[in-house]
Amino acid sequence: MLTWLERSSLNFPPLKQALREPNGLLAAGGDLSAQRLIAAYRHGCFPWFEQGQPILWWSPDPRTVLIPEQLHISRSLRKVLRSDQFSVTFDRNFAQVIHACAQPREQQHGTWITDSIQNAYISLHQQGIAHSVEVWHGDELVGGLYGIAMGQLFFGESMFSRMSNASKVGFVTLVKHLNAAGFVLIDCQMPTEHLLNFGAQSIARSDFSDYLQRHLDQSSRMQWSTGNIITSTLNL
Repeated sequence: MLTWLERSSLNFPPLKQALREPNGLLAAGGDLSAQRLIAAYRHGCFPWFEQGQPILWWSPDPRTVLIPEQLHISRSLRKVLRSDQFSVTFDRNFAQVIHACAQPREQQHGTWITDSIQNAYISLHQQGIAHSVEVWHGDELVGGLYGIAMGQLFFGESMFSRMSNASKVGFVTLVKHLNAAGFVLIDCQMPTEHLLNFGAQSIARSDFSDYLQRHLDQSSRMQWSTGNIITSTLNL
């Protein structure tokens, strides 16, 4: 039976209670307050629902993750990264990035990044927990992504691209900097061909929980920029 969360409690059911079909559905209800979102990520689940649905909380098994030091970069992408085609910033315009991520993709009629989701993560950004990566072509924002940083873990949420390779450049730049700063895992949630090509892999939910236990409260050396252009691609 699916657990219905009350607004008065931030507790989530044990991850082992998540449904097998659909894979990982753990609970419904609650709210999108900053406190609950932080509790959700610490517990190992995340919100994902469409407009008109109750808030749904997920913890899939297996979990798709990327080990930063195992990032794979294709030869063609390395060439793009070494060019002057794009510039990258961190945290220059979080609201613009999440709004761009919310735009429906081709053959999609809606988005799970609802207004309530956008407002919730903007609040987390203002608290220094959610972060954005912006990819620029001149003065035009052409790609980016956003996610949550806690301890030595980064929880990726969504990315967008308006030019070929733009989101890939932003992702690689972020992963390289996270690796240099001591991050040990990037949560990708669910597998996509795009992420698998970068070296993402599937691990058991129990192994993912172990990462949470060991690294959520560890410090990192990550310095999130205040909008300055990231000038180094860190030995690409």
